[in-house]
Amino acid sequence: CRCCADGRRHSSILYNILRSQERAASPAGQGPRRGQGPASRGCPCGGSRRRRVALRSPQVACKAASAVLVKTLRFVQNVPCFQELPLDEQLLLVRSCWAPLLVLGLAQDRVHFETVESAEPSMLQRILTTRRQGEQTPPRGPAPGRHHHGPAGGGGPHLPSAGEIQAIKGFLAKCWSLDISTKEYAYLKGTVLFNPDLPGLQCTQYIEGLQREAQQALNEHVRLIHRGDEARFAKLNVVLSLLRSINANVIAELFFRPIIGAVNMDDMLLEMLCAKL
Repeated sequence: CRCCADGRRHSSILYNILRSQERAASPAGQGPRRGQGPASRGCPCGGSRRRRVALRSPQVACKAASAVLVKTLRFVQNVPCFQELPLDEQLLLVRSCWAPLLVLGLAQDRVHFETVESAEPSMLQRILTTRRQGEQTPPRGPAPGRHHHGPAGGGGPHLPSAGEIQAIKGFLAKCWSLDISTKEYAYLKGTVLFNPDLPGLQCTQYIEGLQREAQQALNEHVRLIHRGDEARFAKLNVVLSLLRSINANVIAELFFRPIIGAVNMDDMLLEMLCAKL
């Protein structure tokens, strides 16, 4: 971004020409304008949070995330009241919550991952890429009623931003600071899984009752085990509220595209849900 331009080293001829013209046009004796000098810190437009990042070790992190996804779906399949639901209801629930359940699993297994800033494509690369995609035959649109979690337009990977990754890491750090137990994770997952507010559900009252039972079981467990910490139940509910900021597209792009390409998460979830994990 323009705000951070002077904080980096630029070697392009065009940049140096433009900067020399800008310095020549500024009044004599004046220093750099506010926000442009080397003493300025941060980026007023939030450009640093929008920078695209990628996994430092994709093979290691993606393998760990895939193992957590399998373990998460195995947990879901072993919930007896979940198995009593019709298959289309099961799939609807899993499609809507697989990403927050996965992030809860990453926290439970204490999966750490590092990211590196990805080089942004130049203006010329963007123009050529856009023109090349415009010359190709437009891809066939998705089937009605099918959800796609890949990048729009079926183009190249849409790398997550630094801000999106920071939200995930902030959530993991919050969970680790609370030292959440295995039972607490199970009740949190039940609360996330049984979401009665999803459009298209038929067994709404039954699912609402299951979510209420998960919350009650969590509350009773906290009161029994953490008698001296009256605020713990509220802290765990804050963890649930932070899950709303987790974007399923970001999780798919970060942990699954590097190893299996442009994947349709709905198809993969259906296949895994029907398989014996």
